[in-house]
Amino acid sequence: MNTAHRSRRLAATLLTAVLAGAGLTVAAAPAAHAAASDAVAKLPISSYSGLAVDSVHQRVYIADQRDGQAAGTVLVYDFQGQKVAALPHTSSVSGVALSEDSATLYAGESGRVVTYDTGTLQRNGEHSAAYDTCGRQLAYAGGTVWSTDAYVFQSYLCATATTSLDMLTNGTVSRTGWNDVGRLQLAPGARGQNRLLMGQPKESGAANPFLASFDVSGTAPVRDASRRFADVDGKGALDLADMAASPDGTKVAVADATAGTRLLDAGDLSDASGQYQALPAGATSTAVAFSGDGKYIARGAQAAGSTPDLLVQSADPADGTPPLEFAFEGSLDGNGVTPRGLAWSKDGSRLFAVTRGGTGQEYWLHVIQPPAAQYGTRFTGDLTHSPSGAVAGEPLSVRGRLEWDGPAPAEPLKVTAVREDANGTHQLGTATVKADGTFTVLDEPDLVGDATYTVSFLGDLTHRPATDVTHTVTVGKAPSSLTLTGPDEATTSGGVHLTGTFTAQGKPLPERATLTVRRTDRLGTGALSSVTVAADGTFAVDDLPRTRREVTYTVSWPGDDLHTGATASVTVYVRR
Repeated sequence: MNTAHRSRRLAATLLTAVLAGAGLTVAAAPAAHAAASDAVAKLPISSYSGLAVDSVHQRVYIADQRDGQAAGTVLVYDFQGQKVAALPHTSSVSGVALSEDSATLYAGESGRVVTYDTGTLQRNGEHSAAYDTCGRQLAYAGGTVWSTDAYVFQSYLCATATTSLDMLTNGTVSRTGWNDVGRLQLAPGARGQNRLLMGQPKESGAANPFLASFDVSGTAPVRDASRRFADVDGKGALDLADMAASPDGTKVAVADATAGTRLLDAGDLSDASGQYQALPAGATSTAVAFSGDGKYIARGAQAAGSTPDLLVQSADPADGTPPLEFAFEGSLDGNGVTPRGLAWSKDGSRLFAVTRGGTGQEYWLHVIQPPAAQYGTRFTGDLTHSPSGAVAGEPLSVRGRLEWDGPAPAEPLKVTAVREDANGTHQLGTATVKADGTFTVLDEPDLVGDATYTVSFLGDLTHRPATDVTHTVTVGKAPSSLTLTGPDEATTSGGVHLTGTFTAQGKPLPERATLTVRRTDRLGTGALSSVTVAADGTFAVDDLPRTRREVTYTVSWPGDDLHTGATASVTVYVRR
């Protein structure tokens, strides 16, 4: 639905009517644009402890069993909300974390950290750790995995247990020496900045819970910033539910169950100069997450009735654009966002929200394309290519047009392209879409035969993905050519000296071309010694004719897998 020229309230009202049947209510105002969850999956779990998003393999990993003696499971879903697998464990499972390249999944168990190959979902490592009975939290930062451990006899004691910070190095999980009271929370800093965030929950019983930042670039963590929030009267203490670093590393957002969303400067954890507007009245902050490009922030909450449980808005608090507001209600989608229940895909095209409802032991996974994939896109017309006669090893341009609804995008859209040939699939990167919708994909096919180009638009925060468009190009051999020059006349005693040039377009030859030389005279045709072309493409042929009259010399190259053959001839009249 294109709402660009309608009042905000009308747009939201219409969308509310459309989406109500899907179990998702969109607040009537001030949401200018809204999109329902593209998919909602009821999770087969009764507890929840962690969420990780793998944008490389387009999978979502959810850990179910935070503590207790029951065997746990890591659930695996795809970006369409379909269950892919369940990774069983023999003991309780708590946190999950991904390596920065998404190649390895880490899952916390009571007595170890286990790893999986995310490509195959096969377990490929087990690392013993201090025994934990309170739910091992995991975070990947500074090239390693950080975890917590606490040991108590009864789970109700976890809130005030002593919790240690551990690190996985050289295949061993060892304690770092840092510890404090309560179920300490961990979160990675910005990618590539070697920071680890640690927070103390209010349930720890600490009078003034802390938030801290650690430098984890070395062999041991070094605390470089910390803060306690209570004032001199003991008011305003941290009630931590979740925390997240902005992708540029300058800010930290904190979901505070009492204060709402706090935005802090990452350097010293002081209040940022600008703050987000308050959550709706009656909403308790539970989760926070920045989009991968840093443009948007999602703020989750628990709220009753039609009060919004999720706000998606600009990450810049000075941006006055009204947020998208979602209210989850009822048995089809839960009653609110669970603590630490938000995560984005890397490109920001999808937001994943875990909601909780019922007695607090029912969970749902929502796959959302905010702030609204309400603007459609499509490829118009067929792809074309030039030059029309494509040859291996030479530039080829594939052109097309993308059309979109709604206003012009603030930043140029980009399409991605792949080439599929007999050697497999080859990623060609991205191409920028011009203001008129046209784009050009540049390639240099390196194999003779059919090459099929597939161009995709995967969508962004304001545009739906487009249906892929394909185009098949027949790639031929690159041409080669020979020239041969000789004298008009020669003598049997003086011999014949011929010169020539050889050129081959397309991909350079792996080695210099070797030419065959044949001589035809009145006595017949025979082969002469072959010649090798020089680095500059020139060659020479010298011969002592065996008879008088017309003698024809022919040089030829047979070609190879990527180049056509070539032939050239010259005729010389030979005298005595």
